[in-house]
Amino acid sequence: MKSIFDELTAADGETDQANVDQPATQKTLSTEPDPDRTDASLRAAAQQLLASGLIEATTAGHLYQQLLTSMEDVNRILEPLDLYARADDVRGLVYLAVRKRPDDAEDEWSHPLVRRQRLTLEQSLLVAILRQYFISYEQDSGIGRGEARVTLDELMAQLQVYLGDPGSESKERKRLSNLLDQLKGHGLVGTPDAHGRVEIRPMIAHVANPENLKSLLADFIAMNAESHTADGLDDTDIHTDEEEQG
Repeated sequence: MKSIFDELTAADGETDQANVDQPATQKTLSTEPDPDRTDASLRAAAQQLLASGLIEATTAGHLYQQLLTSMEDVNRILEPLDLYARADDVRGLVYLAVRKRPDDAEDEWSHPLVRRQRLTLEQSLLVAILRQYFISYEQDSGIGRGEARVTLDELMAQLQVYLGDPGSESKERKRLSNLLDQLKGHGLVGTPDAHGRVEIRPMIAHVANPENLKSLLADFIAMNAESHTADGLDDTDIHTDEEEQG
């Protein structure tokens, strides 16, 4: 007489034998890639690029390599969305850009999936200053070599030249901290470290036209000079009024 143990053992044996006898094509069918779908790793890389707008080799090396070796396929995926990927393989960067239509003006475009956010005057000024430091670093060390960093004290001194002294060091540091936080959201800078330095990210090299940034700095210098001249005239008028009253 067979016991319940014998019946269970026999059932397991039949299942194992069925697995052994199963054709190899049936066993591997579920693991084969779907020919109608994009490769999973490429999909993940393209989705992350769409989500963040840029991928850096230093922070996401696997995704960066996937994008860099599949740029044609990536841009085929992005083309219906009027977007495309650009690669800066020297600096280790792949970033998303809007594909302009022929009738778009040079500085005007709109896109249903991309919200255009203009930088404020102070943000633009800090971008220009940071870009100057970044380019100077690359000229000394070579493009794509190491991390470009600048101290917070240097940035505060530069902002003072164009924006003036806010009245106290605490206000000045708060102003700079707020501006850096805003630019960090655009992938242009990192988080200040314990030594009072901030890393300038490679995307800074592609944010603005160098000629426009130079013009911006020149305008700030001119505005600052006009402000000082106006202050001097005001002082002269005050002294003149006092002399006439005397």
